[in-house]
This record gives sequence, structure tokens and C-alpha cells, in this order.
Amino acid sequence: MSLDPRTGLDAARFGVYVHFPYCLSKCPYCDFASIAAKVIPQERYTGAIERELALRGAQEDLRGREVESIFIGGGTPSLWEPSLVARVLEGLRRALRLSASCEVTLEANPGASDAERFAAYRAAGVNRLSMGVQSFEPAILSALGRAHDGPTALRAFEAARAAGFDNVSMDFIYGVQGQTLAQVEADAHRAASLGSEHLSAYALTLDRESLAEEVPLARALRRGEVQLPPDELVVQMQRAVARIYGAAGLERYEISNYASAGRHSRHNALYWTQGDYLALGVGATGTLEAADGHRFRYSNHRSAEAYLAQVEAGALPEASREPLTTIELFE
Repeated sequence: MSLDPRTGLDAARFGVYVHFPYCLSKCPYCDFASIAAKVIPQERYTGAIERELALRGAQEDLRGREVESIFIGGGTPSLWEPSLVARVLEGLRRALRLSASCEVTLEANPGASDAERFAAYRAAGVNRLSMGVQSFEPAILSALGRAHDGPTALRAFEAARAAGFDNVSMDFIYGVQGQTLAQVEADAHRAASLGSEHLSAYALTLDRESLAEEVPLARALRRGEVQLPPDELVVQMQRAVARIYGAAGLERYEISNYASAGRHSRHNALYWTQGDYLALGVGATGTLEAADGHRFRYSNHRSAEAYLAQVEAGALPEASREPLTTIELFE
């Protein structure tokens, strides 16, 4: 890790992002590359990740770089069989040089079935969980299309601790249709009381400019079927969250993220301080340095079938690639 002089944070300089696109259901606000699937092609997808890693290693000189963070995002990565997650991590260890203190994060659904897997993920080499709680309030969870409830989320946090995770993050959303300031404050107080090392609080964003695709909730907003809280109230919600988390010893180190001392996400800090990262999987976007010293950004196909077909044919599954000029990097 290196200390970034602009932020004072330990930030990974080279990381890996692995995307698992499958979910049991698609949340109406989610514009990530995710797919609702009753049957997940676990073996096929794992094999495709391994093939993409080999293809990228053959094209880019990656072996000299030390991997300081790995982030397995989604989708719902806690639907990925733990033995297959272990296989992917072992493949990364063979192909790349992993730091002894590498931060390995897996995003998890707080549903009970996922919580039962936490110990297996810990044994596989995951050392940080990021749980998508979003709210403890039943009405807000319903508005967001979430299947779990508040008590289930609390039990999942306890299960993470019991599985040996001493670095747990939880995500929350504010600015939801029908949400009150009191509900946001209640969520923040309950989250802070659990002693989580890291908490994220995101304002619900549904404008077209910010979304990769128009999601159902954005269409409902455009048709006037739902109404979000006014901007002034959303600002009050954000300030309330910052105040409550700050009082609990969690420092705001990035727009939507708060952490206790030394427990910020090094992978988040990598993004914010323009580190390089290898990205694998459906819809994944990465930034690397080419052999000539110039950096470039690439994005994989958001369609799982297109991604799988390309990789299985022995081709990089990229939908786009662009050089990053000095001006673009500055911006």
C-alpha cells in the first residue's frame, strides 16, 4: 500500500475487480450489469473468468504488478458457490503477485441463505464483507424491491462476525420515495450501533445522465408514478448521516463512504486516487497501463451471453476500449 498525499489514505496502486452478474431478482433502482436468473451457470461462468484472466495475462504485462486489493462485486456475489470463489482467488494467486496484506472484499446479500455461506467465503480467502443492507425500515426495503427485512440483516451481520470477519461494511440508501428524515436517522443510528468498521450511504440516483440504463424505478419517476424527496430534504438526510456516523467515530473519507481509523476500503481509495485495476467478468470496467506507458480504459460486454461467447471463443470480451489522455485523467 502507498499513502496518497492528497487524501492521507492507504490506497491500493493495483487491484482486481471481479464481477458476478447473477441475482435472484433485479432491484428496480439497479443499473449495474446484473441478471435475474433462476439457474446460475456457476461452473461455466467461473471457467470464463479463468479464461479471461489468461487472455488478459497473455496480452498485458501483469506479472510484475503486486495486487493490493481484490473486489468481487455484482450482481449478488454471495450466490457464487464458495468453492468456486476459492478457485477464482487461487487462479489470481497463480497468475499475479498478491500482496501479503491484500484486501479481498466480497459483496453479500444479507438474506439468510447467503449468511450461511460466510464461513466458507472466509476460508476461501475473503477477508472483508460488504453487505447490501440499504435500510432496516420495512417500507423502504419494499420501495427498493429488497427481499430481506431488518431482523434478517442484523442476523447476517452477526453471522459475519461469527464467521471471523473483523472487517465488515454495510451499504445504505437515502432519498428513497416516501422516506422521511426520521427513518434515515433511525437507519444511521442502528447501523452505527453495530460497530461496523465501514458504512456507505448513497443518495438514490435516477437521472438519465447518471445511469448506465434506464431502470424500472427511473421509468416510474418519469411517468409521475413515484416522487422522490426534494433536494433540500435529501441534503438534510446526508448531513444527518454524516453527523451520526461521525459521532460513532466513522470518518467520511469519500463522498458516500465512512470508516473507522485505518478501515477505509483500499479498493475504493484505488479508484479515487487513479490506481490501475484489472477487471474481469460481465460488464466489468478496468484501467491499465499499456506497454508504451499510456493508460487505457476498457469495458466488457454487459450481456452475459455475449461475454461468455467471446471468452469461450478465445477473444477478449471487450465492448469498448479507449486511451486515457492527460486531460481525461485530470478530469
